[in-house]
Amino acid sequence: MRKLITFFSFLMAAALLHAQEVKPSPVIIPESSVSLLDFGGVPDGVELNTAAFSRAFEALEKQGGGHLVVPAGIFLTGPIKLPSSTDLHLERGAVILFSPDKKDFFDGKKVAPCISASKKHDVSISGEGIIDGNGKWWRPVKRGKVSDTEWKAFKRMGGTMNGDESLWYPFGLKHYEDIAPSYTAQEKMRTHLIRINDCERVSVSGVIIQNAPKFHLVPQRCSDVTIKDVFVRCPWNAQNGDGIDIMQCVRVLISGCTVDVGDDGICLKGGVGQKGLDDGPCKDILIENNIVFHAHGGFVIGSEFSGGMQNIIVRNNVFSGTDTGLRFKSAPERGGLTQNIRISDISMTDIGGEAIVFQTDYADRPAGRESNKASTKNSFVPEFTDIAISGVICRGCRTAIRAKGTLETVHGITVSDCVFFYTDKATDIDVPEMIKTKNVRLISY
Repeated sequence: MRKLITFFSFLMAAALLHAQEVKPSPVIIPESSVSLLDFGGVPDGVELNTAAFSRAFEALEKQGGGHLVVPAGIFLTGPIKLPSSTDLHLERGAVILFSPDKKDFFDGKKVAPCISASKKHDVSISGEGIIDGNGKWWRPVKRGKVSDTEWKAFKRMGGTMNGDESLWYPFGLKHYEDIAPSYTAQEKMRTHLIRINDCERVSVSGVIIQNAPKFHLVPQRCSDVTIKDVFVRCPWNAQNGDGIDIMQCVRVLISGCTVDVGDDGICLKGGVGQKGLDDGPCKDILIENNIVFHAHGGFVIGSEFSGGMQNIIVRNNVFSGTDTGLRFKSAPERGGLTQNIRISDISMTDIGGEAIVFQTDYADRPAGRESNKASTKNSFVPEFTDIAISGVICRGCRTAIRAKGTLETVHGITVSDCVFFYTDKATDIDVPEMIKTKNVRLISY
């Protein structure tokens, strides 16, 4: 029995070391480069550059790849598709501004992401410019989350109110046509700013990514993903304005980024139900040296993670002004298993709710619709376990540690060597055995 325990400990230590040493394979881009201006690009913020981007990338693809340089100026455009072995490089002063006209993204059946790549390899976005999704033309707005001045500005765009005028929808706008028969149908068609699916070797570095119609940066089922020194931002009240969402990717590094968004900051997702399980886990991920300002959660797992979470290191990050700090959320039918999650050296200030929270009955709350009730089925039940949290210093939260669930859904969690200054409750834990603490200081006024 002792030999078995020793062998198991060796395997766990090896897995942890592997996660700490995550070094995604770098993208390989040929040295050749072209300018968008050479393919008809017009940086006046008025002319549509969709065709110019397409021509430029087609030319690069024919020669085996290279860099597409976007110089200073405002380049209004529709959707952009990235081929293999190419880098979209924005020089300082360059702004890629996506069209406010939804028809530019709609083919009659579906809406394209602003920037996308699917089943490609060696895909890169780099530089010092800005990628702007023009999300105000897509997102609904809650009256209670904006000032009178902001509310009047949205109404001047046209749009449609719900019955009690608590929500404004960008449907029936003064200057642009709709792509759906109702505001509820059009709301479901919101697109992502950058979506990269099923790709090998992906890099996003240096750029500012802002104002997504929905989520900002979404790699899904990709391998060897590097996201470095990126600034992701949108209004604090942007509906579904997630920052960085990693979905079922393997070998991921997120480092030196700044996130200030309307929903979850840095989030790991792992699919729903059997399809999520078939697509596999988020695995071998290192998240370090990032700053998250406003977000619903600084670091988040869930709500869907049926494919599982394996070998994840989160260290040396700062959360300042997030609604929650470390957020673990899921529910039956969308849950999975966490394995070897290690979180350390997190600094938190001005956390609106909980510094650490586990929730196993999470329900989506779409704008303008009743909350989707959490499933009560016994399949794909979340199991948050094998999670070690240490070195958290939190100055200002309502509750230090909250855990809602059962010993079957939350267990094997350790919190050690932490300091929490709270204003309401030290802990709110359904079953004390869910979370083991060691050398944790809980302080209030």
